[in-house]
Amino acid sequence: MISNPFMGDDGERRPTGPPEYKVYRSRRGLLSRLRKPDLSGLRERDWRRPKLPERPDRPRLPGRKRLPRPQRSRARRALKWIGLAALGWVLLSFLAFAVSAQLQAFKLSGEAKSALHGNPFLLPTAQTILVLGTDARPPDTKEPGAAPSQKCFDQQAHGDAPHDGCSPGQFRADTLMLIRAGGGTFRKLSVPRDSYTEIPGQSPQKINAAYAFGGAKAEIEAVEQFLDIEVDHVAIVDFTGFEDLIDAVGGVEVDVPQKICANISGGAGGGQGGFTLRLGKGKNTLDGEEALIYSRIREPSPCPGPGRSAYTLGYSDFDRERAQQQVIGGIKGRLTDPLRLPYNFVKGPIIGWDAPKAFVSDMGFFTMPQLILAAAIGGDSDADVLCKGAKSGCAVGPGDSVEVPESERRRAVKQLLG
Repeated sequence: MISNPFMGDDGERRPTGPPEYKVYRSRRGLLSRLRKPDLSGLRERDWRRPKLPERPDRPRLPGRKRLPRPQRSRARRALKWIGLAALGWVLLSFLAFAVSAQLQAFKLSGEAKSALHGNPFLLPTAQTILVLGTDARPPDTKEPGAAPSQKCFDQQAHGDAPHDGCSPGQFRADTLMLIRAGGGTFRKLSVPRDSYTEIPGQSPQKINAAYAFGGAKAEIEAVEQFLDIEVDHVAIVDFTGFEDLIDAVGGVEVDVPQKICANISGGAGGGQGGFTLRLGKGKNTLDGEEALIYSRIREPSPCPGPGRSAYTLGYSDFDRERAQQQVIGGIKGRLTDPLRLPYNFVKGPIIGWDAPKAFVSDMGFFTMPQLILAAAIGGDSDADVLCKGAKSGCAVGPGDSVEVPESERRRAVKQLLG
């Protein structure tokens, strides 16, 4: 019997051609293109796939063992934990710095904040910072000029105008320095505290008197009017915090042009809480107290032994302001020097907590860290001081003040702003 290829075993006739069916092309929608493909079903099917039984005709070869899963070495795991610990230490240091900066920002007078023109984004945009140091001392010191009460001392420390029994005219600005930071720059300009200018609401007199009448707000307005410049941020030096910061970074290094000796407020043995300083010519490393004394020297004392000193050569406000800039530059150098990285890393939380306490400033949690980065990126520039040369045209004004011509002011502002 001849089999028919078109007939099945059951006698049914098979189709002679391919089965009839239609093909539909689906087009993916717009949202489906953005959606991540779901492969969970495939994973589920793969997971549910039954395992095939071992073939009895293929027994495992004798002596053949399954290789163990590779394990990480102990050294690699140790490095991992060390890295995590180091990262945590850095984050703790940053958090201490940011919290301390914000606490200091809360202390600044609201009137002083209202006189400023800056924004929080200091790192990408260059802004001007006014650094103020006052001549007030805590009431518990024996030094002349100490505040009569803690309330009056806190007012001047926070930039408030004198009130509630604290007499105007007692505390003046002892240091006036402008810092231009951000946008890849870091420049400094010192303003002589005896500069003769207009004071808001007062008669023309020395520029440092503005702080005594109206606190930081009046001083900001006086500097802006004097130099025709806008002040974006302010930082009032806290002397106790200033010393603690310098001690925390391991002291600062300054280059002294000539040996200098000084007895502040009668000297260390005068019984008035004074200080004595002896520095030789050249590089000197100063601790917090010595750096503060060096910044405050107005009239040097005779130095023992032979040789010329700042006392015999003369010491002007320009020399004093240059010394203050050296100390600020020394702090910056300690914080940004790559060779100091191990030391700064170990003492990171201490430095982070003490650094903002050197200033009462409007720059808080967000802006103060940017100032440190701006200082590291912007490098350093030579000290610039109003009336630093004979060609500046400065002259003696009323009451032993210093009259600064407009041309000298324009030159200094142009160099500061770049």
